[in-house]
Amino acid sequence: MTFPLIPERRTFLLLAAATACTGVAAQTGAQADKRPIRLVVPFGPGGVADLTARTVAQKMTEATGQSIVVDNKPGAGGIVAADAVAKAAPDGRTLLLMSNGNAVSAGLFKSLPFDPVKSFTPVSMLGTFDIALVTGGKSRFKDIAALLAYAKAHPGKLNIGTINLGSTQHLAAELFKRSLGIDVTIVPFNSTSAVVSALLGEQVDAGVEILAPVLAQISGNTLHALAVMGEKRSPALPKVPTVAESGAPGFNVASWNAFAAPVGTPPDVIARLNKETNAALNTPEVKARLLQLGVQASGGTPQAQADFFAREIKRWGDVIQQAGIQKQ
Repeated sequence: MTFPLIPERRTFLLLAAATACTGVAAQTGAQADKRPIRLVVPFGPGGVADLTARTVAQKMTEATGQSIVVDNKPGAGGIVAADAVAKAAPDGRTLLLMSNGNAVSAGLFKSLPFDPVKSFTPVSMLGTFDIALVTGGKSRFKDIAALLAYAKAHPGKLNIGTINLGSTQHLAAELFKRSLGIDVTIVPFNSTSAVVSALLGEQVDAGVEILAPVLAQISGNTLHALAVMGEKRSPALPKVPTVAESGAPGFNVASWNAFAAPVGTPPDVIARLNKETNAALNTPEVKARLLQLGVQASGGTPQAQADFFAREIKRWGDVIQQAGIQKQ
C-alpha cells in the first residue's frame, strides 16, 4: 500500500530536486565560462605586438582562471586575422589584437572582406609604442637639427628607409616630411633588418622604425636615435627629443595595440573583458614587462578606443591620399 506524501514532505522533495537541477545548470555554466578564449594575433610569434598580447593574456588567465590561447595569423597586412575574427561567433570566445594596420587598411585597400569599423566591437586599448628616427653609427647626422638643416638646404638629396610601402613606419615617414616641410625620398624595404643594414651601409641617410626592434643597436651606438615621434619622450630614451620639440608642434605618431571582438558580442561580455583587460594592464608586473618591450600600457573604455580608432582611420587615410599612394 502507498501513502500520499504529506505537504511538507512533497515541498521538501520538490525543493531538493530544484536545487539539484540548479546546481547542475550552474556547474555546466561555470564549465562553459572556462572554455578557452581565442586571441587572434595578426603577426608572427616573437614580435613586440605578439609579446604584448601574450603578456596581457597571461595575466588575465592568472586572474580569472580562464585560458586565452594565442592564434598567430600573419598575412596581408593583418587582413587574414581580422577577417577570421569578423566571421567568428559573437559569443566572447574570440578576440582580435588590433593595431595601426587595421586603421591603415581602411584607406589603403579598395575593398576588404569586412568593414574595418562595423565588423568589430572595441574592448580596450592595450598600449602604445614609440617610433624613432634613426641614423647609422657612422652618419654625420648625430641630431635631428643637423639632419633638418641639411634637408632644407639640399632638397631631394636625403632619403629615409622604412619597412613596407603602406606600413605604419612608411606612413609615419611621409607624415614627418610633410610636417617638417622637407623634400626627402622615402625608400621602403621588406624588413627591419634590411632597413638597419641599409643604414649601416650608408645606403640611406636615416630610417623610421618602431623603437623596440632597434633599441639594442641604439644602446650599443650602432645606430643613433635623433628623435621619437610620440607625444612625449620615450622612457627608454629620455634624452632624445620628440619631433614635436624639433620643429613640428603637435606631431604625434605612435604604434598601438588594442583588443576587439566580433560585432554583436553582448555588452555585458564586452564590459567584463574590458574590466579584466584593464585590471591586467594596471598590475606592476605587466607594466614593467611592457616597458621592457618599449610599450606604454594605456587601457581605457571601449568608447575611448572607438573614438581613437576613428581618428586614426581619418589621419592615415589623409596621409595615404596626400602621399599619392595608390589603393591596392
